[in-house]
Amino acid sequence: MKVFVINGPNLNMLGIREPDIYGKKTYQDLLHYIDGAAQALDVTVEYFQSNHEGDLVDMIQNAYEHADGIVINPAAYTHTSIAILDALKAVGLPAVEVHLSDVDQREDFRRVSFVRDACIGTITGKGFDGYVEGIKLLLNHRAGRE
Repeated sequence: MKVFVINGPNLNMLGIREPDIYGKKTYQDLLHYIDGAAQALDVTVEYFQSNHEGDLVDMIQNAYEHADGIVINPAAYTHTSIAILDALKAVGLPAVEVHLSDVDQREDFRRVSFVRDACIGTITGKGFDGYVEGIKLLLNHRAGRE
């Protein structure tokens, strides 16, 4: 199984950005963590991060012919982007929305997710483990064990 892990704005600033919320581990630490779990699960992962909405849409569309599923942390675009929602719907691949922090326990605006309607699940507040849980959810979905 091949999974695209797509990250939105400011995820490249992990370790620097609000360490009291996101911790001190870096974006590279996140990728290494996912790599270890993916290898154990026999899943191939392709990573992409951008601070630009259109680039995220392009990568979602690219997944159509190159991936079996998507784990996406749209970050701030979660709460604003109909374009990302439409791209996820257009490709029709199973997708899981992931957030490092528990967005439901933060500011009111973070409780609104436009992308959720195109996802088979949402995982929040589990840090790096949320990405691995997302990959496992895609594996279970593929096997018909949702």
